[in-house]
Amino acid sequence: MALSGDSISEMKANGEAGVSDLAASLRERARAMVPTIAARAALAEQQRFVPRETIEEFKQAGFFRIMQPRRYGGFELHPNVFFDVQMTLAEGCMSTGWVYGVVAVHNWQLGLFDQRAQEDVWGKDDSVLISSSYMPKGKVERVDGGFKFSGRWGFSSGVDHADWLFLGGIIPSQSGVPDYRTFLVPRSDISINDNWHTMGLKGTGSKEVVIENAFVPEYRTHRAIDGFAGTSPGLSVNISALYKLPFGQVFVRAVSTASIGALQGALNVFREYGSKRTSINDMGRTAEDPTAQRAVAEAAVAIDDMRLELHRNFDAMLATLARGEALDVNDRIHYRYQSADVAQRCADHIDRLFHSCGGQGVYADNPLGRFLVDIHAARLHYANNAEKFGRNYGAVLLGLGNTDFFI
Repeated sequence: MALSGDSISEMKANGEAGVSDLAASLRERARAMVPTIAARAALAEQQRFVPRETIEEFKQAGFFRIMQPRRYGGFELHPNVFFDVQMTLAEGCMSTGWVYGVVAVHNWQLGLFDQRAQEDVWGKDDSVLISSSYMPKGKVERVDGGFKFSGRWGFSSGVDHADWLFLGGIIPSQSGVPDYRTFLVPRSDISINDNWHTMGLKGTGSKEVVIENAFVPEYRTHRAIDGFAGTSPGLSVNISALYKLPFGQVFVRAVSTASIGALQGALNVFREYGSKRTSINDMGRTAEDPTAQRAVAEAAVAIDDMRLELHRNFDAMLATLARGEALDVNDRIHYRYQSADVAQRCADHIDRLFHSCGGQGVYADNPLGRFLVDIHAARLHYANNAEKFGRNYGAVLLGLGNTDFFI
């Protein structure tokens, strides 16, 4: 059942209590969907994209509106609500949680664009979705009123469900300083190359997209420096502190947080399996195996730690911005590394759970195997490179300069 406009308005009219009720309702809806999402995980893998009925159910539940501007039917809720929903959905299927996160976060990013771009996308239908590929691979030529834009971009998760796309490109600059931008283009300007044949995150449908000489108006671009500095044009109409958050902080969490939910899903599966399993070789019970006991306990504690870090970081950033103060760059570097480290931490813990399965773990009908390969696939995303961003953070702590500006 969809959240009605009247019920949402009533919740907002009730102030803080109403917002809390709305957030609780969204979290409960996500929890109720987990069994259905888990039952569809094999289908998502088989067809290599999230089932369309799942995306429609997410729309009806209001999930894509969590950080969407109120001016276009959104809720403008705290990012922690968005990430909690993503983690919960990923407990059933990480591919589904991944697609939800990286598609729904675009409804927040569009709020940073010029008002005219927001109107182009949501003016007639505020439920349409946006996919992306931010790699700066676009060939850009400045023309009257905007740019000619061409290129090929891989890894556009959820593109089968999108009406618009965010694509990366660099505008040549006379100063020599790269002007990295996100270009907003309609689905009609792109073609899809169905090349998504992978060992993990199969259900994300992260296919290659191609554009040849499309025109993109200047106002349908978003400068990376504006996302870093909090000077995005959309702030003139979307005045909530939510839209003052750095783009780098919000987006990187959209590609790391599904791993936390997937590890929780794997832990759920392993607890059910391990509580009943007896080895056919030595008749030992998994529940009595010290290695399995430690693996389960440490995975549970790690999940709790990562959730608390995530919530604390966004609470701290929003509180600072609400006071009209600037975010500390060193804090942003710290948070950035924590996000990048999530997939590696989850991979380490699911490896231990998998090894405790014994020989039965290798069978394809064991859902823990899907979580295993999906988390390891997520580890390969550029934003989840803990080694790279850990080195930068360590260098800063030792007195060297910061080299990462996607923070």
